[in-house]
Amino acid sequence: MKKINIAIDGPAGAGKSTVAKIVADRLTYLYIDTGAMYRALTYLAISSGVNPEDGVKLKELLDASSIQLEVTEKGTDVYVNNKIVTEDIRSSEVTNLVSIIASHREIRETMVQLQQGMAEQGGAVMDGRDIGTHVLPDAEVKIFLTASVEERARRRHEENLAKGRESDLYILQQEIQRRDELDMNREVAPLEKAKDAIEVNTTSISIDGVVERILEIVKERA
Repeated sequence: MKKINIAIDGPAGAGKSTVAKIVADRLTYLYIDTGAMYRALTYLAISSGVNPEDGVKLKELLDASSIQLEVTEKGTDVYVNNKIVTEDIRSSEVTNLVSIIASHREIRETMVQLQQGMAEQGGAVMDGRDIGTHVLPDAEVKIFLTASVEERARRRHEENLAKGRESDLYILQQEIQRRDELDMNREVAPLEKAKDAIEVNTTSISIDGVVERILEIVKERA
């Protein structure tokens, strides 16, 4: 079967990363977690005291730093300047700032170049908010995952509790709504469904069900 690129987009908490990892594993494709790359820069900005509104300083920080993804049997580990930060980048502080940092044109241009280079040979599964519209506009398969705000907040709440983090369901709903607004209304590469993307609402579908649906589409296209 020909190896193709698969773009999976959608709002925060729609299940993109979970589904993308499983699809990549089932197809023995490379999984590229673009959200983790922006989170890594956000973590670095917080650690370095760089204002998340200052695109110029953030670009300087990005150019002077190393962000690496390493695929393991347990998932994708994230490194910033050779330090593993896989868990650190999932903090609420990072979550609440990542959309602001990802909105800067100079940051997105650099990140997109890195991501396109990773997928150049095909056989990649990439998830984010602008993959099908901006990063991989020529991807053979484009999926747009959605789910209700309430369902997305519930999932994030359960994930936090499972990892021993403090979590407030109501606050999570507010944060997700705020991220949706920021992502959809940002000037550069906003969150939107590509015209040729297939929409899958995951609110009442199991992860396995979503994965099987995507694999069926991949089989048709490949």
